[in-house]
Amino acid sequence: MAKHRTYSTGPFRERAILVGVHIRSASDYWSLEDSLAELSELARAAGANPVARLTQTMNRPSPTYIGKGKIEELKRKVKQLEIDTTIFDDELTPNQQKTLEDKLGVKVIDRTALILDVFAQRARSREGRLQIDLAQTEYLLPRLAGQWSHLERLGGGVGTRGPGETQIETDRRLVRRKLSRVKKEISQVQSQRNQQRIQRTRGKDKIISLVGYTNAGKSAIFNRITSSEVIERNQLFSTLDTTTRNMWLPDGTRATISDTVGFVHKLPPILVAAFRATLDEVVEADLLLQVVDVSSPYAIDQMQVVSDQLSNMGVGDTPKILVLNKLDLVATASNDPLDSKIVNDIDIADFSRIVTTSAIKAWGIKELRTSIEAVISHEEVEYFSDLSLHEV
Repeated sequence: MAKHRTYSTGPFRERAILVGVHIRSASDYWSLEDSLAELSELARAAGANPVARLTQTMNRPSPTYIGKGKIEELKRKVKQLEIDTTIFDDELTPNQQKTLEDKLGVKVIDRTALILDVFAQRARSREGRLQIDLAQTEYLLPRLAGQWSHLERLGGGVGTRGPGETQIETDRRLVRRKLSRVKKEISQVQSQRNQQRIQRTRGKDKIISLVGYTNAGKSAIFNRITSSEVIERNQLFSTLDTTTRNMWLPDGTRATISDTVGFVHKLPPILVAAFRATLDEVVEADLLLQVVDVSSPYAIDQMQVVSDQLSNMGVGDTPKILVLNKLDLVATASNDPLDSKIVNDIDIADFSRIVTTSAIKAWGIKELRTSIEAVISHEEVEYFSDLSLHEV
């Protein structure tokens, strides 16, 4: 009896296959398995249904991302599993994307496009939508040219004049015009934000920024220590818009604290550039609260991603408090010992204080506020004063 594909009566979710490559000579502290696990989360966040994976280990990168044999294997899987979309774990060149789409006969997207898609779904404010619009347009421009590269290679002349050649110039002009407009609007928004920042820095208020991996619980921590109601969701990139509030420390000192966009592995540079206005809050901060989901099996790798991004932004030396959040998912009480396997991998020299918290249960919030006050007041550093350890 022939097999028939069943269809859900719920919202349509594209069936996707995930494709990743491990280059033996490449240095990446993330394993291919871990990277694809996160890619699967991103795919679900974007509305896709990842049903299969295909991987390849290579000595050097391939012009077609994967080898010819793997392309044929992938083509068979696409047909057998009735795949709608193939998602690649790295950014593809325009030519790679076009070649793979031609060979596979289905939509091909890369990790960058997937992240941009999730960001586009999450953006709520005018500033957030402008920033994602800029990143998507920057991403589109070289791919637009790639779609017409066959005309360019012919160099014009016989057989290439007419609508095709006119169309590429028209498309490029429209995209560049949109880029110019969006950049101008972002510049206006950034100017307003800079004025607000200048007003804050004229006073004696200290500036604090929450940073961390996406879905680490930054917004929940923010709400606890400021008594605010920023949206909290257990999903990737629930916060794209910077929110700033005043907070009063135990000694009566006032500070301003900002909740910022989360980082992710292989975060596209065009996205970092587009969100520069938002991330300036981090650059200007006197203190960073680096929030980590201590329950995640990838906690240490995620910490490294955030540290690398902060170094790239030039704020690697800004004082930091490490906030090991979501303790309630790995402990039954606030004073339960923390797994030493996690703690032993932390470079304590990078942090002024380390505090364990559960934003959901309000564990450690008082200690966090006290630690913020101590660091701002330049009190003596006590690394693991709040941690109890046990051997695994």
